Amino acid sequence: MTYIPPPRSNGTIQTTRLKQPWDPGRPFRILAIDGGGIRGIFPAAFLAEIERRFLNGQSIGYYFDMIAGTSTGGIIALALAHGLTAQEVLDIYVDRGERIFPHAGRLGRLWRFIRSAGRPVHDQNCLRDELLRIFGEAHLGDAQSRLVIPSFDGCHGEPFIYKTPHHPDYKKDRHKRMVDVALHTSAAPYYYPGVLDAGYVMLDGGLWANTPVMNALVDALACFDVAREDIRILSIGTGQETFTIDERSRRGGWIRWGSLRPYYAASRAQSKDSLGQAFLLVGRQNVHRIDVPESDNPIGLDDTRRAVRELPRAARAHADAVGHHLHSAFLTVPAAAYLPCPLPLSPRPDAGQS
Repeated sequence: MTYIPPPRSNGTIQTTRLKQPWDPGRPFRILAIDGGGIRGIFPAAFLAEIERRFLNGQSIGYYFDMIAGTSTGGIIALALAHGLTAQEVLDIYVDRGERIFPHAGRLGRLWRFIRSAGRPVHDQNCLRDELLRIFGEAHLGDAQSRLVIPSFDGCHGEPFIYKTPHHPDYKKDRHKRMVDVALHTSAAPYYYPGVLDAGYVMLDGGLWANTPVMNALVDALACFDVAREDIRILSIGTGQETFTIDERSRRGGWIRWGSLRPYYAASRAQSKDSLGQAFLLVGRQNVHRIDVPESDNPIGLDDTRRAVRELPRAARAHADAVGHHLHSAFLTVPAAAYLPCPLPLSPRPDAGQS
């Protein structure tokens, strides 16, 4: 008989958390990075430009009190919390991107499309090897910044969020390898298989939280005694396809709605909804959104050559436009050193990961 573990949500504490102290008036700065496959080159390149122009190449991760990321954004978040600079992350994407997402010509793309009817498009082992090269055996508890990384458990159909031990209630994830968290948040079903994990089937966090702004904001408000008006959020996207409903789509049917189109619509709606909620909670002036303009011909999530050619240029243009403003909002002083909460000698009987 196949072992089916209990839902991970069984261990969630569903009562108000004991808020940890936060200095009154001190900003709580959040960096949130969207999913988007190889289009993660854009946030990495943008942050690398900011590092070069304003931080003398120092890692921008040291200037945020919490970093959230989904899928490719989760990999970038983990890398920054591991001590890498955004420039080092960008170099990995540019230099190793085609190993993770091999280029294919017209016939190769056709063959991939046919093969994708019964198997993933890409070899997950290539991604795993690169992640091992970056993170080695480091664990989430080794992170130098607070992390919030969405994933999805396909065994029970539940969202799941990996978190560093930045609150006494967060105990379960500190021993999780960064490599595994990165694989779990980025296992997009069309491109990679779900990752088996002690009976669970972990899938891409983009299935429900491709823009993880609210995941980080809610966690900050729940865990820390910080005023909403003192929260500052830098949210970075990876570009979206222009979406509209024409007359044929309005009528419905499998031809127009039987592919990935519903997923794109849901992902777009989730992104805009999360940003809108954040605007309401902390004020539009405290949420800074950086993204590639929408396009009728967006870069494919695995189109490495086009991403390398176009996205660094777009990142430089955005840095030209908003760099000085972001410097004054986020980068005047480093974040206070993050220290994980120690494990209590007598844990609460209902303690579990949220």
